[in-house]
Amino acid sequence: MREMFLGEYIRQERLKQAITQERLCAGICEPITVSRMENGKQMPSYGRVRAFLQRLGLPDERFYALLSKHESEVKALEDEIRADVIRFERASAEDRPCIRAAGLQKLAELEALTEPDDRIARQYIIARRVTLGKPDGPYPPEERLEMLMDALRLTVPNIDLDQIDLGLYSMEETTLLNQIAITYSQMGQPPKAADIYRQLLRYVQKHYSDGMSRYAGKLTLVACNYAHELYKLGRYDDALKVAELGRKACVEYAHYQFLPLLLHLMGECFFRRGDADRCKEYYRDAYCLYKVIGDEHDRRLLEKDIAEHLGLTFPF
Repeated sequence: MREMFLGEYIRQERLKQAITQERLCAGICEPITVSRMENGKQMPSYGRVRAFLQRLGLPDERFYALLSKHESEVKALEDEIRADVIRFERASAEDRPCIRAAGLQKLAELEALTEPDDRIARQYIIARRVTLGKPDGPYPPEERLEMLMDALRLTVPNIDLDQIDLGLYSMEETTLLNQIAITYSQMGQPPKAADIYRQLLRYVQKHYSDGMSRYAGKLTLVACNYAHELYKLGRYDDALKVAELGRKACVEYAHYQFLPLLLHLMGECFFRRGDADRCKEYYRDAYCLYKVIGDEHDRRLLEKDIAEHLGLTFPF
């Protein structure tokens, strides 16, 4: 009964959005798999069902499935790798090699468990490998970009970076697009990065509007990165508008991870516009939040900006 309900739920939402079976499963599986699921004759893998729900812009936290022993092992290993990646991104340069080695070892174990035709799992492996890097350090930006595009094309084979908002994406696919934009920025191409973020922000706002409480983290991430690229391009008014959108989403949906970064960036924009009082106001709020959450790295960067731009030291 649960499989019938889930299949019918996906079918109704798919038809409501006028999305064909072929479009929903493009790059993931054959349309016959979706048809069988909607008719209650087959339950695809956990990863595929989650991707279908996310591509439809539907919340997936209510989806429960009895996993096979194999899928359970894969999911547990993915959760461990995800935790390693978070630790790696927050770690100091001295601690990163040890975390990288542990993460790469788990990726090798996951790869051994992955079926050759499981494009979603292969995509996950490549994306995490890009983040962790090689055993001796990070990948060069050009190689990183090539790997990210290869990973995205596994499930979105006809991706066009000039027409991103015309597609349907899972959360992993939007994460890859975000990483691709970051890489273009690292390669000294902020206009290209900003254009990807512009399209990605529009997609997230439109596609996840009914479930924004679930996807608010994605919106605030993209808004923060987009505003930063606009700032680098000297488009301070536009950067402020996007940053304010992200700030409001942080508050409305109680998703505060990127709030201090957004406030810091808004202070920078006001400084560039010659408004020292507003700059001081946003710097003060960002500093307090950095201190509360224990983000010493960004707090020190802000202290430097405060000294250089305002000639002050905190508190002020």
